Amino acid sequence: MKENDNTAVLLIHCPDKAGILAAVTEFINQHKGNILYLDQYVNREEKVFFMRVEWDLTAFQIPKEKIEEYFQTLLAIRYDMNFRLYFADTKPRMAIFVSKMSHCLYDLLARYASGEWRVEIPLVISNHPDMKPVAERFGIEYHYIPITKENKEEQEAKQLELLKEHNITFCVLARYMQILSPQLISNYPNKIINIHHSFLPAFAGAKPYHAAHERGVKIIGATSHYVTGELDAGPIIEQDVTHISHKDTVDELIKKGRDLEKIVLSHAVEKHIDRKILTYKNRTIVFQ
Repeated sequence: MKENDNTAVLLIHCPDKAGILAAVTEFINQHKGNILYLDQYVNREEKVFFMRVEWDLTAFQIPKEKIEEYFQTLLAIRYDMNFRLYFADTKPRMAIFVSKMSHCLYDLLARYASGEWRVEIPLVISNHPDMKPVAERFGIEYHYIPITKENKEEQEAKQLELLKEHNITFCVLARYMQILSPQLISNYPNKIINIHHSFLPAFAGAKPYHAAHERGVKIIGATSHYVTGELDAGPIIEQDVTHISHKDTVDELIKKGRDLEKIVLSHAVEKHIDRKILTYKNRTIVFQ
């Protein structure tokens, strides 16, 4: 069955008070919308209300281009809401940044090519030429932009120009081994997704799996998060672990770790594409 692309999604957070849920559902029902999904959560400590609602627009009486204005006037002002409105027929446009490791890139492009995700991937950007054949195999533009300490500012300006030229809405760092500048990050707040092994900061450095092996750890993991100015400290989207034993070699740890990295990264990307993530302060609310 073809997935319905005539739907709208609202992500909302606001101070918690009585009647918010009823007011939002009444707004949709009154204008002949059919609610397909609804999930809400209240942070009791901070008294903040979070909500995701998706509805069918087939019979909805408010024109798409007027929904945001109506919602702002009728509800958002009254409840002091922060909200974002998305439409399913507007596909996010994703850029992938990669260096020399291929496992995450292959996984992302395979899911894209198989039609798993409602997304466009116009380009791959890299600071090395190695992954060009992979991108070309999937029919995607590959831009090799080498970066050194001396040319970093100039080269990042080229990257930013490419992102804007292709109307990119979010970026994925598929084991891109460069630290992004605050300027680039500021252009895509909570729209750059990164993956790293969960050893950070306990096993920081160039050889975390070796350090973990020497310490005899019993689980390894991976963490996907949004990129902020503070290295590897942005809002966490997805995490997972796998058990290991004394029998596992460093090579086996690396293999298991890379399997986790690509799965955790792809799950995070999917949640972002499906507009199921709401960022509040330095945390995420990830709706199911």
